[in-house]
Amino acid sequence: MKTKHTLAAFVALMIAALPALAGPKWYTDLDEAKAVAAKENKPLLVDFTGSDWCGYCIKLHAEVFDKPEFEAFAKNYVLVELDFPSKKPQPPEEKAKNKATQAKFGVSGFPTVLLLDAKTGEAYGRQSGYGPGSGPKAYIEKLSAFKNTAEGRAALGVEAKKASEASAKRSAQGIKLRAAMEAKDFDAVCKLLDEDFVDAQGSRKAVASINKALMSQRIDPTNKERALKWADQAITECAGDEKMLASIKSMRDRIAAGTNLSQPVPVKPAAKPAAEVKKVDQGA
Repeated sequence: MKTKHTLAAFVALMIAALPALAGPKWYTDLDEAKAVAAKENKPLLVDFTGSDWCGYCIKLHAEVFDKPEFEAFAKNYVLVELDFPSKKPQPPEEKAKNKATQAKFGVSGFPTVLLLDAKTGEAYGRQSGYGPGSGPKAYIEKLSAFKNTAEGRAALGVEAKKASEASAKRSAQGIKLRAAMEAKDFDAVCKLLDEDFVDAQGSRKAVASINKALMSQRIDPTNKERALKWADQAITECAGDEKMLASIKSMRDRIAAGTNLSQPVPVKPAAKPAAEVKKVDQGA
């Protein structure tokens, strides 16, 4: 009889411990989470994720959010997961609210984590992307560096402005590049690529050169010599980066064999209509 009582007591203890073993609570409704945050006077940590398609999002959860170090860190926040799944069922109301929140905060890539003030809902921290293998310590340090102060919010605003300006510049450069391509002006194409990669260091310089090789092929597929010249330049610039070197050497060999790499590879039409939300799997 004593054994039965002991066993029952042990089972009861295990059941009581289940919530603790389940990890931190993640809300899926931002408004509900805001109410909790205001009551507990805690900031919100909001994860914009694609739980069933975004590889970096999945790695972020497995390598950071599911670790004990993050659980200890998360006690100071109210956690929110705003999901943008591809196949997983999602109520229409939740999908619409998540999409509206995405637009409000200008989230264009996944994963993106925002830190929000408990009272105002104003963002004071933003971490976009995740570097696989970096783990919880590095990620927590990044989040901890954001300060919910006037200075911190101002710094985030400056960062957002710079990102917006950089995006506008890329868009303008893209328009100029398309115009140069249509005019078959290879010199203008080279000048624009040099402007884009003016601050490139090390093997990143090779990206501009291999792009020149591809643009050369698109403008004049018969000028193999010019395309190979820039492919050889790229090989020289990526010396030391074995992975990039192998890739560019392969491209160079295909150009030499007569393959026009600037032409898109035909793909079969998708069996299903495109998703309503544009999904970007973003790394670090």
